[in-house]
Amino acid sequence: MRRVAQVIGLPAEHREAYERYHADVWPTVLERITASNIQNYSIFRHGELLFSYFEYVGDDYEADMARMAADPETQRWWAVQQPLQRPLPERAEGDWWADLPEVFHHE
Repeated sequence: MRRVAQVIGLPAEHREAYERYHADVWPTVLERITASNIQNYSIFRHGELLFSYFEYVGDDYEADMARMAADPETQRWWAVQQPLQRPLPERAEGDWWADLPEVFHHE
């Protein structure tokens, strides 16, 4: 299992719309997340930052993420969400959310 944590900006003027969308995520998006071997996916907000956490339980992370990115319904969802978000300058080239390093874990 691979733990993934990410961060992105959420301008205050977009908070209400973002949270409204995520209170009722499209079923096709949720199905794609599950089909991509993602479990325990959560998004938290702190001020103007969103923090996401999920557990990847598949065997080929890059291939599963590529299939998700190629999915038309996921692309449609992202097209609605991306204008609401503000990517951080520290993100890797080509990434939308910035990956966070794990500095501590205890089971």
